[in-house]
This record gives sequence, structure tokens and C-alpha cells, in this order.
Amino acid sequence: MTWISWPARLATFGAWYVWQVLTSNVAVLRDNLTPGQHSTTGIARFRTRCRSDGEITLLGALITLTPGTLTLGTDIEADGRRVLFVHGLYAPNADALRAELSRMESRMLHAVRRRGVTS
Repeated sequence: MTWISWPARLATFGAWYVWQVLTSNVAVLRDNLTPGQHSTTGIARFRTRCRSDGEITLLGALITLTPGTLTLGTDIEADGRRVLFVHGLYAPNADALRAELSRMESRMLHAVRRRGVTS
């Protein structure tokens, strides 16, 4: 990846994220307007690959802005790796939620880092 492709990567991520917000809104709205409850709530501890405060803040904000998910808090491990604690409404288990978060993180880092994801 080069810095030349950076604007296209940002635009692609923006379009992908808008789609995620729309589909999440539909899921939450459907759950609220139909009888019964279809959510399977849970909390996951997610070790990120974010290297800066800006990246972790952006990831936490994107998670919270997506309907059905909420960033509860952050921590930094002894090795310097950053951790997010995330509540999800529609993940069958913590591993499934971590997999969704990992996909979002990879796309975000690929878009915001000028040379793409290197780690």
C-alpha cells in the first residue's frame, strides 16, 4: 500500500461503515418492533492492533456509533497493547463479537494508516 491509495481507502471504508450502520439500524429496529426479543447480549474483551490514542479513540467511537454495540472502556496491558471492552446485542458469544470487531478494526486501520496495515 502506498500513500497514493490512501484517499480511495478512506472513501471505501466510509461507504462500508455507512452500510454497517444502516444494516445494524434495521436489525435493532426489527427487534424493537416485532414481538419477542432476538438479541443475545454479551461483553467481550478485545485486544486491538491500534498503536496510537487517535486510532483507539476512532475505533471506540465507530463501535459505539454502530447500533447494537457499545464501547464500555479501555485498558493498556503490560506489553503496551490496547484493549477495548465492548457490549454487543447480537453476537452469539464473545468470540463471534471479537471476530466482528476484528473485521471492523482491520478495515479501519487499512483506511486510516497512510501505508495501510503493517501489523
